Amino acid sequence: MRRRALALLVAGLAVSAAVAAPARKPVVRRPPPAAAAEPVQTAHRRSPYVGAIAADAKTGEILFSDNADAEAYPASVTKLMTALLVLEDVKAGRYALTTRVTATPEVYASEASWVGLKAGQSMTVDDLLTALLVNSANDAAIALAVQANGSHTAFVARMNARAAQLGMARTRYFNANGLPPNARRRYPWTDFNRTTAADQLRLARELLKNHPGVLKYTSIKVKSAAETPVRDGAGNPYPLKNHNNVLVKDARKVINPDGSEAVDGLKTGYIDAGGSSVVLTGTRKGRRAVVVVLGSSTSSERDAHAARLMADALGAIAW
Repeated sequence: MRRRALALLVAGLAVSAAVAAPARKPVVRRPPPAAAAEPVQTAHRRSPYVGAIAADAKTGEILFSDNADAEAYPASVTKLMTALLVLEDVKAGRYALTTRVTATPEVYASEASWVGLKAGQSMTVDDLLTALLVNSANDAAIALAVQANGSHTAFVARMNARAAQLGMARTRYFNANGLPPNARRRYPWTDFNRTTAADQLRLARELLKNHPGVLKYTSIKVKSAAETPVRDGAGNPYPLKNHNNVLVKDARKVINPDGSEAVDGLKTGYIDAGGSSVVLTGTRKGRRAVVVVLGSSTSSERDAHAARLMADALGAIAW
């Protein structure tokens, strides 16, 4: 009897323990973390870039060149040619910076970044240039093109003629803002603007030599709605924010030995098909350099290489 009672007690304790013990949680087998996406690599978007060049802005002496004649999609870097033609018109007295430009329906062939112009609204040439070169407003480019030559198509023909005059033999423009072709948006252009780093160097040097006032626009970093002098088509303040990270971000800035910031322009660009590009200029001890980086897979690659090339170029010409 004693043995039987002991056996029953042990069995009872085992059952009680089984009931009281919490169920063990199943092991969750989680998949390993996904690898970071590789940067896009195409003929027009590569790591670290499609092409790059650095030069003395005044003499044109080439300080660095790597695939500088390789074809790239400039995206919004296109707007430097748009600005050049408008500034040439102003200098020739065809119209003034204070002239009001009334937008036509052609402004609808654009998308963000934009100033939000509607057909019939107007802005001054000066405000449109600011929106074009600081916020990279695509509708501002079209409004200026129509003002300059009566139609966007006529202005694009002039862009190509001027590029040929400057020796930009590998450059071809299809629009004034750098947007890619897009049938869904009913764009009137059917191809990508194309250029090279060497050609953009020629354009930048022309701007800096004969229209240094362009730096008034490209050196603007940020202006809030309370600070901005620019008014959009509805008359509202238009806040400004420059996309040039080497100009505005402390981690990317090029600092001269005297503590001053070197970079004061010019223009960045980005489209999916063509990656990130920049035409950059800066000074040290009265000497100016130009750096062009086209077709980087990422903006961080573009910015890092552009900043390094600018620091090296200024070190070479102003040491």
